[in-house]
Amino acid sequence: MTDMTDTLEPSRAKRLKALTHDVHDALDKSVMEASSFDDLPGYSRFVQMQWAFHRDIDALYDDAGLQAVLPGLQHRRRRALIAADLVDLGLALPQLGDDPAFAAGKEADLPTALGWLYVAEGSNMGAALLRKQAARMGLSDTHGARHLAPAEIGPAAHWRAFTAALDAVALTDAEEARVVQGAQSAFARVQDLAHACLG
Repeated sequence: MTDMTDTLEPSRAKRLKALTHDVHDALDKSVMEASSFDDLPGYSRFVQMQWAFHRDIDALYDDAGLQAVLPGLQHRRRRALIAADLVDLGLALPQLGDDPAFAAGKEADLPTALGWLYVAEGSNMGAALLRKQAARMGLSDTHGARHLAPAEIGPAAHWRAFTAALDAVALTDAEEARVVQGAQSAFARVQDLAHACLG
């Protein structure tokens, strides 16, 4: 249950955490209940899910409006790392029948995109534990689990830099609502992908 005081938190990132707690928790349970890190087949399905989500958001990293408010955004892109992990696992890139959530070359609605990127960046914070579980299967930062590797400055500092920039963006109340909706939509999308990929 979300404490209403959390929704009044001046930090946009902390408000998003409070307002998406339930959908985030449900997604974490889905990933764990699918035994995604018990063996290579389970992990392979997890990486395919990751590929599908990062395909959805890949265009955002080239968006000039987002680059202007999120310094270093392009360096946070992980799609190529996930693709390399799939190759390491002997898997082809998934052929998806739908269009990405954000189209290449089309300017994204900035508040909505911020919500989606919040979800993508937040997953990096949880990657440290998943990285250890992947290591037990013989995977590493250079083979099969590249996309779980931490940033050079460390996951906590990497997250703080992102949330500082996120919190600094000036938005209207209507735009704030679109950030929240964007984050909730991103979690819902990953949940759908978890059902499709993880079973």
